[in-house]
Amino acid sequence: MSTGSSAAAGPGVVPPFAVISGAQVRQALQGREREVVGLVADTYRLHGAGDSVNPPSYFLRFPDRPSSRIIALPASLGGTARVDGLKWISSFPQNVTAGVPRASAVLILNDHDTGYPFACLESSIISATRTAASAALAACLLSRGRPRPARVGFFGTGLISRYIHTFLANTGWSFDRIGVHDLSADSAAGFRSYLERSGADCRITVHDSPEQLIRSSDLVVFATIAGEPHVSDLSWFAHHPLVLHVSLRDLAPGILLDSANIVDDTDHCLNANTSPHLAEQLTGGRDFLTGTLDEVLDGRVTVPADRTVVFSPFGLGVLDLAVGKYVYDRVARSGALHIIEDFFHELRRYG
Repeated sequence: MSTGSSAAAGPGVVPPFAVISGAQVRQALQGREREVVGLVADTYRLHGAGDSVNPPSYFLRFPDRPSSRIIALPASLGGTARVDGLKWISSFPQNVTAGVPRASAVLILNDHDTGYPFACLESSIISATRTAASAALAACLLSRGRPRPARVGFFGTGLISRYIHTFLANTGWSFDRIGVHDLSADSAAGFRSYLERSGADCRITVHDSPEQLIRSSDLVVFATIAGEPHVSDLSWFAHHPLVLHVSLRDLAPGILLDSANIVDDTDHCLNANTSPHLAEQLTGGRDFLTGTLDEVLDGRVTVPADRTVVFSPFGLGVLDLAVGKYVYDRVARSGALHIIEDFFHELRRYG
């Protein structure tokens, strides 16, 4: 059944339960990159002001599948969204060799007044979108006061890199050169083909080594599945690029200690053996951190122009909620919600 009903049923009223497919999610978000970046910026402000609850993520790991994991990200967001929920996202790297995407996810949205879940959304697209919007916002904010990057390098060429490139391209960024590096030659070639189809009007180079990519890029995007640092040579960063360290575990602590470091949330980011967490363990403190993106957004922190700047976002559940609620509202307004009738059945206390 399709209906335009929304979740705002009022206190004591059970909201209808809807399922929103990946196709609907993509349709609701496509071409709205600038609007979503603004939504993410507003969400960072709400989070910085304390109008959110964002507990630590929970990692479900498997002794028989050590490279795989499923992560639970519970959160609550205030502001106009007034929504609670949970993202449940899996990462199974071995899927890629079988031709299946590495990550899959669902997002559950809960009603603010009753706590009842009112929607289940396909969320790999939402997750990639909020990550890319956060990266594009950081690229804009952290490039102020320094020459705007003209050469971008993508280290890792999966879905996240594709979304980050799309968000950069559709929020006013243009580049003279785009560099690509991946351990898989097929993946690097596939990403290059995507860039050519996307209309990128610049020189595209597939680099054989990480050093070549980093040295030739003013803006470096790390979007890998690395479980521990694999880049440690400070000399590769002598030109002081802006680094979007989206995958969090690529850089050795020494790189961070020689850079200005911006995170999305300090306590979240310094956890689970991320590169910033390793830097904290090495130094015994957090003095190497320059600040949070929210502080940069509001002008409370200014990043230096003469140092490498590294943005390390852990990825906040409140961002998933903000984007998910945005999608839900757009689908509801279009009248295309797929309501599951009688999803909640035992609604009388004594039958």
